Amino acid sequence: MVDLIVRGAGVLGLTVAWEAAKRGLKVCILDPNGIASMASGGIVGALAPHVPENWNSKKQFQFQSLVNSEKFWNDVDLVSGVNSGYARLGRLQPIDDEKALLLAQNRQESSQHLWRGLAKWQIIDSSGPWAIASKTKKWVFDNLSARINPRDACFSLARAIEKHGGLFETQPIRNLNAKTVWATGVHDLDRISKLTKTKFRTAVKGQAALFSFKCMDYPQVFAKSVHFVPHSNGTLAVGSTSENEFSSPNATDEGLDRLIEDSRSIIPELRKHQPIKRWADVRPRSESRAPIVGKHPIMDGDYIINGGFKIGFGMAPELASVLISLICDGVDKIPEAFRPKNIR
Repeated sequence: MVDLIVRGAGVLGLTVAWEAAKRGLKVCILDPNGIASMASGGIVGALAPHVPENWNSKKQFQFQSLVNSEKFWNDVDLVSGVNSGYARLGRLQPIDDEKALLLAQNRQESSQHLWRGLAKWQIIDSSGPWAIASKTKKWVFDNLSARINPRDACFSLARAIEKHGGLFETQPIRNLNAKTVWATGVHDLDRISKLTKTKFRTAVKGQAALFSFKCMDYPQVFAKSVHFVPHSNGTLAVGSTSENEFSSPNATDEGLDRLIEDSRSIIPELRKHQPIKRWADVRPRSESRAPIVGKHPIMDGDYIINGGFKIGFGMAPELASVLISLICDGVDKIPEAFRPKNIR
């Protein structure tokens, strides 16, 4: 007997299944393409906070999820025996002009009360282990940002779920008594858009590259809209593009070539290295860019967890927690901005 069917074996679906399995529910994860087959199988893995200004419920929710992520992933890895690659090593950002410096100073001040001493956003005088240029000789460093290996993290979750009795299937199962959560990314948002005749989503293509570059203990870097994320296996991920128009969702092209060239202008040492992997796929984005979580808008009695463009891995632990609280306890802690009826 299955208590909960989760459709979709990306990070959001797996995190929901894990939260349910920890409560003792019998869980079945259904995905015809297997674990981490789409956007959740990416290579970048930057978990980074919103800037500490213009604070709102989405930023606070993400902040709390990032604060809780270290314990969450350590617990998952301990059960699974698989290394998710999670490490809270912080993020470095060069400050390239006086206007940006003033903005950084304001954010440093606001972070002191918005982040409540749980993390720091500060201006520093050194780029640390990185040779990253800054025209002002100043950099922003926050110690909340973390890295994760997206694919490995999904497999760590999957193994932990299996150890709690969870099942994985590629074909639909019939269980009239089980509740269902839809976590199928772009496919579900596209279906909702068509049936409701609303612009419920946009599929955004991303491209990224992976280099063999041993800097596994370095903080990640964000410069000129490019993420540089060191991983524990001795690789450096660089990404990613954001493309609203594309002909092939899974093909890499000149857009990635330009990104690689831009990355080499920021970290010249990369000119000595060729990518060992090129990656592309589409990522779900709701019209508001917020995550979508709660009662499914077109599947009566079912639930949805989706969206969270670029912030899905960082928000997954907290999103799954509030959804399982709703399903199991009838306690609704979902922020108003994340409810499906408000995603337009």
